[in-house]
Amino acid sequence: MNYDWPGIDSFRELRRGLPVVAAVLFVVALAFPMWRISVDAVQYPTTTLHLKLYAYPRIAGDYAEMANLNKYIGFYYPDPVYWQPNYEPHPYAVDVPEWSFGPLAFVGVGLLSVFVALAPTTEKLKRGLTAQFVGTVVVFTVMLADIQYRLYQAGHHLDPNAPVMGVSGFTPPLWGRYEVANITSHSRFGLGAYLSMAAVGLLLLAYYYRDTGVTFGDLPARLRAGLAALIERVTGRQSGGHTDPTESAGSTDAQPSQNIDR
Repeated sequence: MNYDWPGIDSFRELRRGLPVVAAVLFVVALAFPMWRISVDAVQYPTTTLHLKLYAYPRIAGDYAEMANLNKYIGFYYPDPVYWQPNYEPHPYAVDVPEWSFGPLAFVGVGLLSVFVALAPTTEKLKRGLTAQFVGTVVVFTVMLADIQYRLYQAGHHLDPNAPVMGVSGFTPPLWGRYEVANITSHSRFGLGAYLSMAAVGLLLLAYYYRDTGVTFGDLPARLRAGLAALIERVTGRQSGGHTDPTESAGSTDAQPSQNIDR
């Protein structure tokens, strides 16, 4: 059976071109941190420590200093296994085997995006875009839920023999500020996470335009029209040169007087 490959010009359409761009972003995101943590502690009065975590087993940044701080409260990071620093994990460290499968998720959704973009017919393309967007949202939602669960485990599996006694269990947030003992931490998404969000946004846009052949060249005009419609809805004012009804009435009233003068 012959496969009817779409032509190069077909990828000018948003519904085919955007999934390809999204696929590239998913893969590129693996090269950057997904999560960043900055820490201030009295032990480092003039320095803010930084930690970067990737979608695969890698921890970068001021790891040694962070580990020295965390041991006081009995909080331990899992062993990155394949990437430095590679160390003997503490017995109270939470095991996170699924961390090693992180790249498969990103590469998988990227390959699926390309596969959908190559759909031979419009109907298959539309069905593929729907499945792709829903599936990608589900995959990343599960990943975020799993990360938050592992953080909960780590924060509630503290070493009871840690130097600082009486520290209550806690859950580090994926985004936000939290304090434990004399350690203040700020969690933020990294560049890799933002690239992934942008890729999901492109898939959403491709899904939105799945029923039309809108091209990249048409997009600026579409965005301007959408913005104008939004402004009109918010302000209640019409665009396009509509005049005030009172002005129209005034001009109508003025016409007879001009005729009388003549």
